[in-house]
Amino acid sequence: MLPAPGLGTQYPSRVRVPELPAWAEPSVGPYLRRLVDQRGLSPHTVDAYRRDLHQFFDYCDRGNLERISDVERRHCRRYLAFLDTRGYSRRSIARKASAVRAFYADASKRGLVEVNPFDGVARPKLDRPLPHALPARTVGHALDAIDTSDPKGLRDKALIETLYATGLRISELASMSTADVGSDTVTVVGKGSKTRRVPVGRPAQESIDLYLRESRPNLVAGGAGDALWVGVRGGALDSRGIRRVVSNRLATFPHALRHSFATHLLEGGADLRTVQDLLGHTDLATTQIYTAVTRQHLRGTYDRSHPRA
Repeated sequence: MLPAPGLGTQYPSRVRVPELPAWAEPSVGPYLRRLVDQRGLSPHTVDAYRRDLHQFFDYCDRGNLERISDVERRHCRRYLAFLDTRGYSRRSIARKASAVRAFYADASKRGLVEVNPFDGVARPKLDRPLPHALPARTVGHALDAIDTSDPKGLRDKALIETLYATGLRISELASMSTADVGSDTVTVVGKGSKTRRVPVGRPAQESIDLYLRESRPNLVAGGAGDALWVGVRGGALDSRGIRRVVSNRLATFPHALRHSFATHLLEGGADLRTVQDLLGHTDLATTQIYTAVTRQHLRGTYDRSHPRA
């Protein structure tokens, strides 16, 4: 039976992931490069794949396996059981299993293994949580409360207005340049290097224009280049800085504004396909989770409003 390795296989994203076992690296390394070159996955996503694959193959290595083809279904089941005993959530276990399953599906296609050892291994059942959408009035009050008498306040208001008006992912917002704005739409490159155009509402347009005229010139310093969003030290504002802005102003995460964008569109009568295109979802099923949120909203409105509810 394979032994349980220590928790030393969990690493923060900014810490270098240790080397895979020597027998796994020749197969895993090229696979990860293909994820970047052929599927256009971000370095952050590929780093997560590498950590999950490292953890699995480190586990196998401690059980004296020496080839990726040595892994059998029983090893996969024991690995998932090990993760469960170490307190990982079902969602984390499902993600880790999915990463290894995808690697072996690719290896099987390339003839490196005869079968995918994860085939037939039950996936952890997940209760998919509904996305949390902020009430429109909460967003409005937060925006109205921002003091725009200084450059930082102007920037923060423009940033939050843009997030709420477009539903962009945080990585998409962080990568915006000054050339991306100036009209009633923005062009963004999303997951898988797919390009889409997203409308920008008038309040967001006006906030961005004011930020570009009166705030960004006072904040920007060397190194920011043409990055649209600039930090207080003059450099480009990265994803961490954007999270800090939203946390300070709304006490939540940037993704909550993406959820709010989608939910409020559907509550206002937008069709699901349109919301799918605006969010950049490849699969309509990913967007359909928002219909459950709007049904909850309708039920709540009915219960509060109808005299015989």
